Amino acid sequence: MSKLNNKVAVVTGASKGIGAAIAGYFAAEGAKVVVNYASSKDGADQVVQAITASGGTAIALQADVSNEADVRRLFAETKAAFGTLDILVNNAGIYQYEPIEVVSAETFHQQFNINVLGSVLAIQGALALFGTAGGNIINISSEAGRNPLPTGSLYSATKAALDALTTALSKEFSGRNIRINSILPGIVDTEGARSGGFIGSEAETRLVSTTALGRTGQPEDIARVAVFLASEDAAWITGEKISVSGGIYGL
Repeated sequence: MSKLNNKVAVVTGASKGIGAAIAGYFAAEGAKVVVNYASSKDGADQVVQAITASGGTAIALQADVSNEADVRRLFAETKAAFGTLDILVNNAGIYQYEPIEVVSAETFHQQFNINVLGSVLAIQGALALFGTAGGNIINISSEAGRNPLPTGSLYSATKAALDALTTALSKEFSGRNIRINSILPGIVDTEGARSGGFIGSEAETRLVSTTALGRTGQPEDIARVAVFLASEDAAWITGEKISVSGGIYGL
């Protein structure tokens, strides 16, 4: 039997990269998947098309996770489509690397609003849909939260905050059969990493050199761990921060 048979999952920021890979892997394991996107409708539609072409079930729903009204609509439309929710993956996120001297209030709020507030709003929406059997939340964090890079202080702070939420909420959910865990990717070859000039750069080479397995990660590396955490194979795991980084040494 498939690991996620008949489960309903919302994956935020799933039009590309890690989110798209998680959506595809969830669907292959039998889940009905909501592919959330903020602006890339074409990308989300392509993810849905690939899933349905393989016999899976998925729909694309637009919502900016930093917008409270959008998030309420996202979960209302999820309920209308599937009636319930079993799994939330908080994957939507942005990053901007820049020296602290040039960090602006605008970039501060943009990163915290999407990476942290967006996850909080999505968790609130998911809790309202989880049934009596409980639910499962997976936060896509980053190794940057505990191994920050120069000029990445703000992004790293958002991921450290997300990990703190994971720990605190695992305790707050005591007795409710709701599990919550963080996945901490290392360097991963995604569209965002490529467009930002990171893949193929000296920084990538330096990071890979400090990684035990000696390669850049792929979105599928993260997706496989997300399937595990979403499944009953991980039924006794909560509040954990699981590094999926190829064995990064730390910087």
